[in-house]
Amino acid sequence: MHKVNTYRSVLISLIIFFYTNFGYAQLSFCSGNSGEPIYFDDFGSGSVNGPALPVGTTSYTYTDSEPNDGFYTISSNTNWFDWHDTQDHTPGDFNGRSLIVNADFTAGEFYRTTITDLCGSTTYQFSAWVINLLQPNGFCESGIPINVKFEIWDSTDSILLASGDTGDIEETSSPIWEEYGLVFRTSIGQSSVILKMINNGNGGCGNDLAIDDIVFKTCGDYISIADNFSNTSVLLCSSDTPYSSTLQAIPDFSVFDTHFYQWQQSNDGVNWTDIAGETNDTYQTPLINSTTYYRVIVAEDAINLANDLCNVISDVFTIEIVTNPNPPLSNGDIIVCDGESETLSVSVPNGETVNWYDSSSAGNLIAEDALTLETSVSGTYYAEAVSENGLCSSTSRTPVTYTISLPPTVIDESLIFCEGENITLHANVLNATYFWNTGETSESIIVNQEGNYTVTITNSDGCSSVKTFSLSQINLPVIETIRSEGDSIFITMLNSGDYEYSLDGNSYQSSPVFTNIPGDYYNIHVREYNGCGITNMVYLHFKVPLFMTPNDDGFNDTFDLKGIESYQFSEVYIYDRYGKLLKSSKNQPFSWDGTFNNIKLPTADYWYLIKIEDKVFQGHFTLKR
Repeated sequence: MHKVNTYRSVLISLIIFFYTNFGYAQLSFCSGNSGEPIYFDDFGSGSVNGPALPVGTTSYTYTDSEPNDGFYTISSNTNWFDWHDTQDHTPGDFNGRSLIVNADFTAGEFYRTTITDLCGSTTYQFSAWVINLLQPNGFCESGIPINVKFEIWDSTDSILLASGDTGDIEETSSPIWEEYGLVFRTSIGQSSVILKMINNGNGGCGNDLAIDDIVFKTCGDYISIADNFSNTSVLLCSSDTPYSSTLQAIPDFSVFDTHFYQWQQSNDGVNWTDIAGETNDTYQTPLINSTTYYRVIVAEDAINLANDLCNVISDVFTIEIVTNPNPPLSNGDIIVCDGESETLSVSVPNGETVNWYDSSSAGNLIAEDALTLETSVSGTYYAEAVSENGLCSSTSRTPVTYTISLPPTVIDESLIFCEGENITLHANVLNATYFWNTGETSESIIVNQEGNYTVTITNSDGCSSVKTFSLSQINLPVIETIRSEGDSIFITMLNSGDYEYSLDGNSYQSSPVFTNIPGDYYNIHVREYNGCGITNMVYLHFKVPLFMTPNDDGFNDTFDLKGIESYQFSEVYIYDRYGKLLKSSKNQPFSWDGTFNNIKLPTADYWYLIKIEDKVFQGHFTLKR
């Protein structure tokens, strides 16, 4: 930063040419499988800059504030000049620091360190993360890009094992960390190497960078593990255990020429132990009932299997055993009334779903992945819990019953009752509750008023029906009048009804008219057909002829008052229309032949006055000749 192109341009060009064209490999990453880091430098963390790198690591000058040209610092802060203000690269590193370099005018080495504890005849990967701190359109109208060469030398610093350039890394509008790497192989007996970082950039405005997370790992073949069915992992339900299989380690031969193996086992995927004696490319697992992890350590030399700095680790083969879930918890059986609907439901913990069946085992799948079930058919349905992880089913199913209850069967009734009497109304449904429109709650009520009555009948399932009673009152028989016309008796009732009539209380007829009845006292009875009462009245039926025809033909020749002689006291008077007394008698039989003083009277109406005990009969009759 703040540089101006000055001198040594020729020398810089030569140096750049030398470092660009001298080397044994370009930047690359391990094409196989890399092991755990054997060297890692993230430059620490903290809000205070520093500390300075060890002596001999760099030719640049340390500063604990903003680094000028040819200076560096170790800091969690990059908010200087017009650089990007960014965090370090290390994930989750609070106040993480990185190596911040303001490149010198002169290209050349700015960082070196020795990596120890390596293994001979072993392939390694070096990597580091680099960022161009310069922002576009800042102080520099056209900033110089950063360009870094990475070199790996043997411990004598005489043999270059690998090198590669990042190429020009241009400024970006937002901070972007990029990873770069080298792959190299140690020689026999070699245990350390020298890492060098060289500034390839020209001097001037720009060429400001930060470096973080320098890592060395072993590099070997990519090694997968598969079972007899080419599975790279297995997920089983606990109901399917115990489980056993033959595992095969499969290297891709991208790096190693020879392979030596050590199988390892873990119960948590974190802590691993060697499996004694298992050093082949295959491994027969024991019977497994719980989640277990397998991997294999691979090296080109058997002596390196025990040295984590010199071997690689395969992919992990996971045998995951998922516990079968418990059956769902029923939220209760459902009873609905006919015509209504409700939903069956169950509960399961998070991470489980529910399938519904029509049988406690096997059967037909009705609905899946549903905590509820809608149905319109009575029956028992079975809920099975299924784990989302592994799709393991509960070993039993929870029965939930759906019942459609029919309301009580009722028949409306039309009833009659007698005037002045009570009638009992029955719901005629047992084992239920009742509510009448009178407010009563018993199975039956007693009433004495006509009209409509209702009762709501509710069964034990809470389903109801309404029964209606139409109640009509039958009036008691009341005789209004009894009259005689000739030899007929006419009975007139005060109220209407279905009545029967009798002259003696024994023989009844439906007609209120009796014909050809001899004159006499009669105890007339009237009874209601349905049994609603009976009434009687003593009546004197006195037969007064309505006409007479004295023509000696033997029919109605005389005006006779038959039966009058049976009464203790009687009087009879016959008059013409002028009131002239023509015939009379007292307490004796009465018969008149239509003459007065032996003279035949002419055709005309004649009047009578009859007294029988306390009864008086008056009227007229016709004499026809």
